[in-house]
Amino acid sequence: MPLKAPDKGNRPLLNERVGAIVHEVLENKGEDVLVLDVRGLSSLSDYFVIAHGRSTRHVQGMADNVLHNLRNKGMKCLGVEGEREGKWILMDYGDVVLHLFYGPVRGFYDLEGLWNQAPRVRVREDGTMETLL
Repeated sequence: MPLKAPDKGNRPLLNERVGAIVHEVLENKGEDVLVLDVRGLSSLSDYFVIAHGRSTRHVQGMADNVLHNLRNKGMKCLGVEGEREGKWILMDYGDVVLHLFYGPVRGFYDLEGLWNQAPRVRVREDGTMETLL
């Protein structure tokens, strides 16, 4: 399922890697998918993709599937942290960092609030995007 243009008419500058990662997260039932454009705000990466799962087991399974499917597409993950616990799994794809949370843990760490100055795009379950202010 390809990502579709935002409904507000402002197509964000999301790259193919972001699209591939978001697609895999959606395919694995990731919830409340959000892309933060941290270019110019972080020296670590250009984008954060944030999503959560319904349980730690769901988050662990999502991470395993995303890692495997993206590897099969030629995308190498530079590092993974938090797999054992499944509460917050960080996957480093260089210019894109994927954060997979267990739902309640996502609210506790509130990356969206910490990076509130970053432009953001909400991705709906059907792959449509909504640019948020």
